[in-house]
Amino acid sequence: MPTRLVGTVLLPGTLGPLVIGGVFYALGLGGPAGALWAAATILALGPATWWVIDAVRHGRLGADAIAVLALTGSLAVREYLAGALIGVMLATGRSLEDHASRRAGRDLRALLERTPRWAYRHDDGAVRRVALADIVRGDRLLVPAGEIVPVDGVVEGGMAMLNESALTGEALPVEHSVGAGVRSGTVNAGDAFDLRATGTATDSTYAGIVRLAREAQAQSAPIVRLADRFAAVFLPLTLLLAGASWLASGQLVRAVAVLVVATPCPLLLAAPAAIVAGLSCTARHGVVVKGGGALETLGRVRTLVLDKTGTLTTGRPEVAEVLAAPGRAPAELLRMAAAVDQMSSHVLAEAIVRVARDRGLELPRPLNVSEVPGHGTEGRVNGRRVTVGKAVSPQDAWAARVRARAALDGAMTVWISVDGCTCGVVLLRDTVRPDAARTLRRLRTAGVRRIVMLTGDRADVAESVAAVLGVDQVLAEQPPDAKVRAVRAEQAVTAMVGDGINDAPALAAADVGVAMGARGAAAASQAADVVITNDRLDRLADAMDTARRSRRIAGQSAGIGMLLSLAAMTAAALGTIPPAPGALLQEAIDVAVILNALRALREGRGTRALLDAGTEALLRRFDQEHAWLRPSLENIRATADALADSPGPTALRRLREIHRFLIDDVMPHEHAEEVRLYPAVERALGSPEVTTTMSRAHAEIERLVRRLGTHLELARDDGPSPDQLDDLRACLYGLHAVLVLHFTQEEEAYFSLSARFRAS
Repeated sequence: MPTRLVGTVLLPGTLGPLVIGGVFYALGLGGPAGALWAAATILALGPATWWVIDAVRHGRLGADAIAVLALTGSLAVREYLAGALIGVMLATGRSLEDHASRRAGRDLRALLERTPRWAYRHDDGAVRRVALADIVRGDRLLVPAGEIVPVDGVVEGGMAMLNESALTGEALPVEHSVGAGVRSGTVNAGDAFDLRATGTATDSTYAGIVRLAREAQAQSAPIVRLADRFAAVFLPLTLLLAGASWLASGQLVRAVAVLVVATPCPLLLAAPAAIVAGLSCTARHGVVVKGGGALETLGRVRTLVLDKTGTLTTGRPEVAEVLAAPGRAPAELLRMAAAVDQMSSHVLAEAIVRVARDRGLELPRPLNVSEVPGHGTEGRVNGRRVTVGKAVSPQDAWAARVRARAALDGAMTVWISVDGCTCGVVLLRDTVRPDAARTLRRLRTAGVRRIVMLTGDRADVAESVAAVLGVDQVLAEQPPDAKVRAVRAEQAVTAMVGDGINDAPALAAADVGVAMGARGAAAASQAADVVITNDRLDRLADAMDTARRSRRIAGQSAGIGMLLSLAAMTAAALGTIPPAPGALLQEAIDVAVILNALRALREGRGTRALLDAGTEALLRRFDQEHAWLRPSLENIRATADALADSPGPTALRRLREIHRFLIDDVMPHEHAEEVRLYPAVERALGSPEVTTTMSRAHAEIERLVRRLGTHLELARDDGPSPDQLDDLRACLYGLHAVLVLHFTQEEEAYFSLSARFRAS
């Protein structure tokens, strides 16, 4: 019977006759009552038989087989009330499962909807829209801004700025000059460009991903219900006891009574009830689990495979640092750059504007703004000409150092020029999610034994992220088909977590696929069994906690119910319980185990730390202070760099400013953390050891600040003496490194507990 007919036909078709028959029986109309109960039994027998046949075709024989035997036996010995009760219980259990199992689809509908259907082709000097199927090798196409590249090809005119994250996992846009090859499925993040097709739609990269996802879905093994696993033991035992009672007594009614009492309602009702309760809990956390089978499997996961971009990282470029040329102020340069970039829709411009507003900078309205494709945006801010984008001609030593640093950090550079002079640069990176490290630790605590990062991104970028998070294996530069092979190569129950189009085949191939659905590709959400609807990775740990707890409660409920049923079956085999009273006794057992199963509705702590309101407020306060202090930390490193070139009075002034910042702002912040935040965190996490290393960092910061103060006392009026310079630079570099690392550790270990991060 189709899923939608279970609740609309089978359940009312069995419950209605049972209730109406009961009314007739109470009025002394036993004949009509029996007829109604028999009709309900027959109605339930049809779909139940089909479910058993379907299970056998797939190599399974589960709980439904006992129900079919009990229904058949009830009809054979004319115990119609018992049959009707079994039919209602069967329909109710299936309705629960089917309600939980309505899948938004692994039909890849979104992936197909995203497939381009049109292309813009140059024909006789004009651009015409043509069907994608009409494109042939050698056609010259126009790819407008924001459009998906329709077929594989090479850039023939203009600069192609492509968002390739859906295919490669690379979060930052990639520039392709004339003659460079590009792949279908990427998005034009810049201005329109011309493309020379090197293939047709059917042999394009994107079409290959669609085919691969379909194949992975078709080859995925069906999920086995928890009830069926219990029934594998319970069914033979039931048949043995029923057969033995029939042979020993010669009375078929005893065998039917055993089957009626043995009807696996704890399996058909209690286990699904616990799983549905678990689905309700995960939904409250912003996690949509597409069915009870998926939740059960999530609770058994031992290997976790994660995509990098958009899963372990934010999936979008974030401003890491703003570096200013000597004599320039980073905050002022950021303000001017963001003012111009307000008028641009470029993804890098959005990142610059976002961080400027987060830092509370007031952005003036620019004049005469123009955007040059492939070069950047230009405008006038407070009478000065500001250009944001590619460097004009920064060839000095400072620019060389910045370029080397960007290359070492794997960062993208956006240069800021004022009146034709290059004055600063913005470094952008795809940063690790603040909750990623804690989430992986929670998952290991919950039972995950192996964590693999699987990404299409470059190996050096992937390794840098993996080093921070401590994953067990890194597989980088993996195309979609290699991702599928890697997932299938894992031996234990495996979950795959991703968000891109290139992840959809691997999500379909995994035992349970988990999609980051807040900003990820719709195709990934369609191919997954679990969808995280908000942009928080720790929801995965919450969902896994809930899955394990629900599965444990479902198992307890089923186990208790089966033990009670065994006791009742023994009594029925001895002839002390007839079929109809046996069905009522089974109902009492059902009520008991269902009440136990509904415990899964309550929240369990799991691996999540529970915070009181006071600790929550402290985390928010110190998180805000970090956001305010962080931009000034870069000035410490910049001052250390400048000491090599100009160790005179200007350097002394900057050193005093840094010391004042450290004494007036940083040290009070660190002292308040030590006195107020750390004791609260120790209470929340249950151990004083969790803050020991942070306290040691405070001591090191204080030592370095005192050392800097001593250097200032020893310095002459015209600047530090030459014999101070090496130690001064070491002191400043040390302060910068310790403070940045310390801030990052606190944000990952403590601030990520805050409701600001847990909010849906």
